[in-house]
Amino acid sequence: MQKNFFSLLGLAICFLISSCGNNNTTEKPKETAPTVSAEKDKGIGKFTNVQLTHPLDSVMIEKGKLQFDIKCMACHKLTSEKLVGPGWKGVTDRRTPEFIMNFTTNTDEMLNKDPNAKALLDVCMVRMPNQNLTDDEARQVLEFMRKNDGKN
Repeated sequence: MQKNFFSLLGLAICFLISSCGNNNTTEKPKETAPTVSAEKDKGIGKFTNVQLTHPLDSVMIEKGKLQFDIKCMACHKLTSEKLVGPGWKGVTDRRTPEFIMNFTTNTDEMLNKDPNAKALLDVCMVRMPNQNLTDDEARQVLEFMRKNDGKN
């Protein structure tokens, strides 16, 4: 009886060890939420026409990186890899500046009413908490996202 117990215990430990691997794959996870054409998908909120800087504003980028480090990096990676939320690489190609600004400043209403934000919630399965970004902070984060995506 004692021998059977130790055999089962050993088998259970082997199962646990094999199932706790690091799950490295060569395929990168992608945001699978549908996107609407850039001209139409501005999200829900007050931002209807965000003026972008050309070239990028280095002061805004530094402030945006600080916001990312404090409020965003626990759930988002700068690559395309999903952590809790989707990876940020390519986000400025997939989403309009208005959508990004509305989502970061009007998170709850976007997740409740916007079809693309709802689809992101279906993919991530965790509701993004409202980070209470000011309009200026959200714009700085957007500039940091643009820099991360290689924009000039």
